[in-house]
Amino acid sequence: MRIASWNVNSIRSRETHLQRWLQMAQPDVLGLQETKVEDALFPHEFLEKAGYTAAISGQKSYNGVALLSRLPLEDVRIGFEALLPSDQTAKELGEQKRVISASVAGVRVLNLYVPNGSDLKSDKYKYKLAWLNCLNRYLNVQRQQGEAFCMLGDFNIALEDIDLANPGSNNGGIMASLPEREALRGCIGNDLQDAFRLFEPEVGHWSWWDYRSGAWDRDQGWRIDHIYIDEELQQRALSSMIHKAERGELKPSDHAPISLDLFDEVAEENDD
Repeated sequence: MRIASWNVNSIRSRETHLQRWLQMAQPDVLGLQETKVEDALFPHEFLEKAGYTAAISGQKSYNGVALLSRLPLEDVRIGFEALLPSDQTAKELGEQKRVISASVAGVRVLNLYVPNGSDLKSDKYKYKLAWLNCLNRYLNVQRQQGEAFCMLGDFNIALEDIDLANPGSNNGGIMASLPEREALRGCIGNDLQDAFRLFEPEVGHWSWWDYRSGAWDRDQGWRIDHIYIDEELQQRALSSMIHKAERGELKPSDHAPISLDLFDEVAEENDD
């Protein structure tokens, strides 16, 4: 089973890219972020031709998340309020479409587009921290559900210094500030692990390159797209990778897709 994540930075602008990558990479489940399209205009047709169904939560021009799957998408949940119905903050945060989850082949897949925060002195930064605090409350409820669990998406946070090409100049700034990092660590807790770091402990691996200042040409990126998995899925993990070549395509998203390969639990049982 291959689970993947990609901030496409407008699905309609990246339709050809997405169609080609789906055919090449063959993910079973793909979480998309920044789809930037209202639900009524979401391009279901080309995805269905490629063999994927989609669960969506979008808005015009901004944000937007989707889950694509070749397997049945069951018990789709949209927004924090799906698990926090009496939480007023969760309801307010739900106005921006950033959260969607579904059960796929016995795995609860949570797809997130974490706010960027803009600047440490900005109200958007306060919003980001409030959003992460709400995510923590959401995950505390999710942990009680008893499902194998995978959390993925564009987290807009480089959790460790090795996730930055230039930690000296960027450390402590937006997407690398201590409050952001601590908030995300609180969400991850002791039970979730960064799938990529299970296989690659070294520096030099990025998932996002700013369009500005020639970041791609100089390979000065950040690793801010992540897949976190619980203990059950850690035991099934085969490999995890960043599909860096996609960032080098013509008119690309500023993010590259990331993926996780898992042993198929059913197939393993049959082998026994």
